[in-house]
Formats: sequence, structure tokens, C-alpha cells
Amino acid sequence: MNFGITKTIPTGAGQETVDSLYDGSLSEYEFHMAGSPSKLKVGHYVYTIFRNQLIGRLHISALLPGAVNPKSGKPRTLIIVDAPGERLATPIPKKGHRGTRYTEGEDWPA
Repeated sequence: MNFGITKTIPTGAGQETVDSLYDGSLSEYEFHMAGSPSKLKVGHYVYTIFRNQLIGRLHISALLPGAVNPKSGKPRTLIIVDAPGERLATPIPKKGHRGTRYTEGEDWPA
């Protein structure tokens, strides 16, 4: 199954942050999404986009509801992924975006 979400890592987070998701220096990482995910489950993937390129994916190990966005006060869900993830040898062009988008993983090579 390739289902999951895409998340854009802000350029300001830096190449070091991106590399740490895939080089073995981290064992897990936390993403977040607004509200409660209606389709997302443990075992799905977070596909990462950086500088308008799909660079890899990480396996979701936990979804933690009940968090609050510190700026807006609105509810959000924390998404815990296992690291290191699978990094593409050659990134695939993919336009970055704000927020979270569901995907069937159609851009991931077979």
C-alpha cells in the first residue's frame, strides 16, 4: 500500500533537517496536520517534498490526536514517523504546498 499524505518541508528548515530524515541520525520525526485525519492510518506514509522535489517517504508509526496549534489554538493531530525513511536516489519534480494533501502514492516509483 502506498497511500499517505504529502508534506512540504520549508526551505528554512534546511538541508540538514531533510538529510536527518533519511541518513539514520533520527529514529523518529513528528509532522502535524490540522484537525483529525479522516483517511490516514498507522502504516501509511508521509511523502516529503523539499524545494519542489519529492525526495522520499516515511512510514507512519503513530497518530496522536488532541494537540493544539500554538499559534491559532485550533486542534491538530501529530503524525509520528519512523526514521530513517526511504529516500529516492533521484528526486522527482513535485510542486510544494502548504498544509497536508492525501495521495495514493502515484508519484512513487514502482
